[in-house]
Amino acid sequence: MQTISDRSHFTFTSILKHHPDQFQWDSGFSSAHSVSLIAAFKRVALSLPFPSFTMSEQPVTLPVCRRLTYAVGHFFNDLCASMWFTYLLVYYHSVLGFRDTNAGALLLVGQIADGICTPLVGYESDRTSGCGKYGKRKTWHLVGTISVFASFPFIFNPCIGCGEKTPQTAGLIYAIPFIIIFQFGWAATQISHLSLIPELVTCEHAKVELTSYRYAFTVVANITVYAVVWLLFHFQSQHTEDPSISQSLGWADVLTFRYLALIIWAIGTVTSVIFHLGTKEGGVQSQESEETEESQPSIPGYSLISGRLLLWKHWLAEPAFYQVAVQYMCTRLIVNLSQTYIPMYLTNSLSLPKNYIATVPLVMYVSGFVSSLLMKPVNKWIGSSMAYFVGLVPIMVFSFWVLVDTNMGTRVYGAAVLLGAGSAVILVMSLSMTAKLIDDQRQSGAFVYGAMSFTDKVANGVGVMIIQALHPCQTLDSDCKWFYRTVMVIVTGGVAGVAALCLSSLLIWPIAIRRRLAVIRGLMGTYDDETNSREINGILN
Repeated sequence: MQTISDRSHFTFTSILKHHPDQFQWDSGFSSAHSVSLIAAFKRVALSLPFPSFTMSEQPVTLPVCRRLTYAVGHFFNDLCASMWFTYLLVYYHSVLGFRDTNAGALLLVGQIADGICTPLVGYESDRTSGCGKYGKRKTWHLVGTISVFASFPFIFNPCIGCGEKTPQTAGLIYAIPFIIIFQFGWAATQISHLSLIPELVTCEHAKVELTSYRYAFTVVANITVYAVVWLLFHFQSQHTEDPSISQSLGWADVLTFRYLALIIWAIGTVTSVIFHLGTKEGGVQSQESEETEESQPSIPGYSLISGRLLLWKHWLAEPAFYQVAVQYMCTRLIVNLSQTYIPMYLTNSLSLPKNYIATVPLVMYVSGFVSSLLMKPVNKWIGSSMAYFVGLVPIMVFSFWVLVDTNMGTRVYGAAVLLGAGSAVILVMSLSMTAKLIDDQRQSGAFVYGAMSFTDKVANGVGVMIIQALHPCQTLDSDCKWFYRTVMVIVTGGVAGVAALCLSSLLIWPIAIRRRLAVIRGLMGTYDDETNSREINGILN
């Protein structure tokens, strides 16, 4: 049996329903009665147990099969994102021969398009009802999947009729429309898939578990991409006697990247079909909505606007919203920028053969996969904030290792293990923090995820463009080997330091919606939370 000390799941309306005799109502109820109302509420809330309307102590979870079908719903996106972040700069700069700034501009355009589309898709996803009984989240997921399906293969193919001497402007004009369509589809798929987490499960540990499943498949997607790249490079080296082709990147690798894009395009299509066939939207939310409606009393002159009805503008007034947004942005900067620049670091700073751009990221994500499996017990043991800090430690060690070891050679695999494990931990914990922030605010969950993603997309795009513009050499010059090593140190260790500062703010001011009751209206008039909500929040919270 639970009492009011268990908090969080009890509402004022439920108390009114089950204990109406504790309150005196009359047609002349006014603001003068608010004090007695609060006193009566406090007397009931603090003294009585509530066995009849507490939530089940058993956490709402999903069968393993449904967890797996949900997790593969982002697999297509993960495949494309792996190729986008890891190989876009390499492909356009080292294979097609684009200048640093032009290659960076393409990534920036994509990130800005993604950043703009993400909150808009989140807002519309919350507002629209979806296609019939299909569900609004799955409807947007389908729209996004079709957009990615129709655009992605063209990004990693030269324009029709283009060759080595074709002006780069033609390549830019050709690629940008496909990039924008792809990023819209990617955003729609990502936001709708993330927004399903609070709708499928309600228990915090179940959310972390579902996020871990999701990230585990993200790791599998990355492993798939890097394994295919390694195989393609291996087959290429077996069929050529030119060491320059087998060891370094160039125009001869155009066909390799074309095959890579088509292979992951086919795999992603299959997994998206599995998701849509195996995932049912809205079971938990519908059940809770029915229970909530049944628990609402019919009391003339009384209405309660609680935190359960937060809209997008209410989120903008929540300090925790900005805390989590900055934390998520730092997390994505570490994960995405390190993923983007590690191929450049391997080939330019360490002068390693091109097959390392497949094997080193592969090692990173294998270690990430292993660490993601440990997230649920670790989160239960020490909590999400401390687990996040644990993930920052190997990232900082990696940064220091890169700084002091200028000729790492095969030792780079050991460093990759640290970076992969740490990145997996902080990403899973960051996503679980976002789910914790949303809590029961599922009606605006997509907007929250969209806003979080907006910060990370724009920050990543601007970061890449700044790095590309600061490159001191126009060509791949041995005098500039230090540059990408410095980049790797900053985007891991430097950003990890900022993330640690953000984490300290979450330890001081834990994630919570601080204004649960905004206004009470009725025959009593307007009840201003600025003057009175402290006492009510003290009772409810």
